[in-house]
Amino acid sequence: MEKIAVLIPCYNESKTIKKVIEDFKRELPEAIIYVYDNNSKDGTDKIAKKAGAIVRYERKQGKGNVIRSMFRDINAECYIMIDGDDTYPAEYARKMCDLVLKNGSDMVIGDRLSSTYFTENKRPFHNIGNVIVRKLINMIYKSDIRDVMTGYRAFSYQFVKTFPVLSKGFEIETEMTIHTLDKNMLVDNVVIEYRDRPEGSKSKLNTYSDGFKVLRTIARLFRTYQPMKYFGSIAGVLAVLGGGFSIPVFKDYFATGLVKRFPTLIVCCFVILTAIVSLFSGAILKTITWKNRQDFEMTRHQARNKKEELLKEAKEAE
Repeated sequence: MEKIAVLIPCYNESKTIKKVIEDFKRELPEAIIYVYDNNSKDGTDKIAKKAGAIVRYERKQGKGNVIRSMFRDINAECYIMIDGDDTYPAEYARKMCDLVLKNGSDMVIGDRLSSTYFTENKRPFHNIGNVIVRKLINMIYKSDIRDVMTGYRAFSYQFVKTFPVLSKGFEIETEMTIHTLDKNMLVDNVVIEYRDRPEGSKSKLNTYSDGFKVLRTIARLFRTYQPMKYFGSIAGVLAVLGGGFSIPVFKDYFATGLVKRFPTLIVCCFVILTAIVSLFSGAILKTITWKNRQDFEMTRHQARNKKEELLKEAKEAE
């Protein structure tokens, strides 16, 4: 079992991957550096091998698919995940590792938004999107996460081996953040200096399609992790609509003794019934979610025991 593993997911990063590897070899000389090539066509894998990284391949396209393979394949006490585009300085890696190894953090976020991101990043819609996503998640989960979508993170063994990777693309960072908040894990924040991509290096992130996927992921995970709030909100809206539109019907009935708007009454009854069904669905799913959280805690205990076994085997092998 390795002490520190540096994980670099890559797709066509031939212009920057060599420098990223060299920087991390300098800052974390004891770390094992893994580059997972995701169908690059520009020779990224060959450059990474020459630079001294262990290169592996993931044929399914998408950053989420790459991270699933990384987390499944590699055992380490601490993991550093970094993009291969040289936008994140390696100088902060030691501090992030120490928070995992010495302070017991489950995830350490490399916070771009509290430093140079808004001046260095040349894509204004990315700036707006990062702020919206951060505020939305902090509002829903009553948290204070500084940077939801950063690609620079450190993880513990327990986090990596218990995180269910469901996202296929760039929304994976949002999924990681929400998962830690929902499961009450220990999250730390390290402010980092962000720098824009060097000239000639192109971002793989599509502002609009990937932005939509991130928002869809937030909605999906909110429904999954907090079903009572999700379905309760729907029930509340439907109850207000059904009750509001039924008021004139009842006014006429009490004034004349006749129901003059039968179609309206029927629709309102169905809307209110739907609200009741939604409310009970949320209550049932909340019970299931609570049971899942209990099971997750047991899974974390098993992951910790597995880590201890691997460390023991490593010592015996020495």
